[in-house]
This record gives sequence, structure tokens and C-alpha cells, in this order.
Amino acid sequence: MSNLDTAKSIEIISPDSPQVERIAAFVHDGIDLDSPPREVQPSSFWQRINGAETSLWIDSGDIESIDSLWNEQFSGLTTNNTLLNREIQNGIYDDLIPSAQDLVGNLRGQALLREIAFILNVRHALRLVERFRCDVSVELHTDVANDTEATLAYARRCHQICPEFFIVKVPLTPAGLIAIKQLRDEDIRVNCTLGFSARQNYVATALSRPSFVNVFLGRLNSYVAENQLGDGNLVGEKTTLASQGEVATFTRGLSRTDTRQIAASLREASQLPRLAGVDVITMPLKVARQAEETLQDPWQSQLHDTYDVHLFDKIDPETVHLEKLWAVRKIERSFVQKAILSPPTDGDQLREMAADYDLEDLFPVMADEQLSTIAEDGKIPNHQRWQDRIVRGDLAIDSLMTLAGLASFTDAQANLDQRISEHLR
Repeated sequence: MSNLDTAKSIEIISPDSPQVERIAAFVHDGIDLDSPPREVQPSSFWQRINGAETSLWIDSGDIESIDSLWNEQFSGLTTNNTLLNREIQNGIYDDLIPSAQDLVGNLRGQALLREIAFILNVRHALRLVERFRCDVSVELHTDVANDTEATLAYARRCHQICPEFFIVKVPLTPAGLIAIKQLRDEDIRVNCTLGFSARQNYVATALSRPSFVNVFLGRLNSYVAENQLGDGNLVGEKTTLASQGEVATFTRGLSRTDTRQIAASLREASQLPRLAGVDVITMPLKVARQAEETLQDPWQSQLHDTYDVHLFDKIDPETVHLEKLWAVRKIERSFVQKAILSPPTDGDQLREMAADYDLEDLFPVMADEQLSTIAEDGKIPNHQRWQDRIVRGDLAIDSLMTLAGLASFTDAQANLDQRISEHLR
């Protein structure tokens, strides 16, 4: 399947169906969100070190491991298809699968797997809320990434299950951006995920007003380093700070836009002080532990700093166009103004509108074979393979990384779905 919209192709349960109410009751069974939250201790380390007052989240779904680090300086958790798959593969929900199947027995094939995966996902997220009483970002099934109507249906149901604490994660695809705009009109909080550049997040903020946008900064550093384009140092950090600036500038003074920037995909604790001042940092457990062991000096805001990034001398910058990660050009701003004045009604229309402004590289069209190649490469694509298109201007590193990230999550989702299928009656 290509990455074009697949509207009305995914079988869904209507959010107004009585079956949805039964599913919501099922996932809430045994979960107590009305009792007083447990006492959480302060951390002198995190109080002292976070001088920039950045919101700190943990990027994990492992309840026991989170518990060993959790303190009152942390305020949120992020999960995704990969992290959820790790928990499901531990077998903790194997016994729940047949009962979930009884609830949705009218579905068959992939529709059945998708629905049970949703049930397990929100059940685990509720357990995280019960334990930590914090915001939890909940990822949808990757099947719906290019389907606006299916995204809306599952996002609404996710929100209804825990409106106080759930933040619905929707990937930065054309269909996803259309869905996010509608969800925000309904006051549903959305984390627009799989962002890799300031321009992507500028477009998402201006057109869709998500509650949060992301830069997966560690993957950007790895892209440059693993493709031997440069040492990779500070590429993601520079991009994140630039995106923070664009998002903050756009949201300032606009009452209906409250988008906040997340620095995501950190690799090591030394990155934390380089990102001080960003709205939110979500860090893996190993980075949080490493921070407690190695960091000493309080962070100072880096929002007004600009990091220097260099390619190797042998690399022609025109074959990389690294500047598209942190620069928002006049052409992107003109495109956004047009899209605000004449809002696109679906993902394909949004893609065509971008192409009219010579921004084919923002939402590139990829054939099935090309998407398969990206999936085979994993999280970090082979730059040489896509260099001609990057030079031509119908593909860029940010959009390529979004496709690679979605492919990686899709692979993890497939493993989760397989686990489910093995425990069906």
C-alpha cells in the first residue's frame, strides 16, 4: 500500500455503538482512579538540576521500572507501538485476549486484531494512570495512520476512556493532520508524533493546533552519523531548539493554539542540558538513570543559543539539504497561509496543496516498493539510496525519517498483533 490516504477502507466500530461502552467498561474493570493518588517523593537531584523548569516525562511503559525512578518532578509518560509491544510480549495480557475477543467477536481478520490491540493499549495506559496519576500519551494502531476517519474514531474512543489523563498520539501524516485539527476542535488533546523538523512542526501547529509536537532528535543525529555525512553531533538538538522557537512564536498570543514542543528520542544524559528550556523533554529510563549518575550542574536555558552543525568536507551540502531540518522558509509560510485561508478537507488535498507550492518533499508520494525499502532499512534510512530525490526536491530528510519511523512502529505493531492472534480462541 502506498502512503496516500485510504479513506473508508478500514473497518471500525462506531464510537456511538453500545459495544464501545462495553469495551470501555471492560478496560476500566479493576482500575481505581477515584482513590487518592499515592504519595510521591520529591527528588533533590531533579529539583536542583532542572533550572530551566522544563517539564520532564518518562518514555516507557514498564510500570515497575518507572516506579523505581518516579518522583514529583516527573509529570508525564509517553508510550508508543514499540514500547507497548515490549510489554505485551512479556505475556502480561495473554489471559485478557480471549475475554477481549468475546467483546468484539463480530469482527474478523485484521479488524479483530486491531480492536483487541486497542483494548490492550488503553488497558495498559489506564494502569499507568492508576499508578502514576499523570498524563499518558497513547499511540493508535499504525493501520489508521493514513486514514482520517479511522483515526478520528479511535482517537475519540481513546479520549472518552480517560479524558483527564489520556493524550492521543497521531502521526504527522497528511491524513493525521486533518484528523488532529478536528480532534482539537472537539477539545481532545493530541500529541502529534513522528516529527523531525522545525518546518514540519510549524505546519502542524499552524494547521492543526495539536497539544504537542515532537522532534525525534536522537534519530536525526544517528542519520547523519550512520550515513557518514558528518559526526552527527547536535543535529537533533539544533533542530529541536529551532522547532521550539517556531512553535512558541506561532502560539504566542493566539488563544486557541497552545501547542508545546517535546524533545524526544534522547540517547544519553548529556543531551538534557543542551535542551534546557524546551517545553517538554521525554526521556528513556536509561537516560534518566544516567542523568542521576553523571549530571552535576543545574541546566541553563538554551533557547537563545544556536548550535553549530557540520558535514564532513567531502559531502556536498546540496546532496543533503540538512538546513531543512531547522529552517522555515518563506515558501512554507506562504503554503501555511494558503492552507489556513482555504483549509484542505482531506490528506490528499493537503498533499496537493503543498505540491502547488513546490513542497512535494513535505508529504512525498512513495510507491509500495519504496515504502518496503524504507521498512527494510529500519529507523535510520540509507541516505545514498534516496539522495537523488533529496537533490531533486521531492523528498527530504525530515519526511523520510517520518516514513521510517512509521514503518518501525508498524513492524512493532505487527509483532503485537501476532501475539494477539496466537491467543485467540
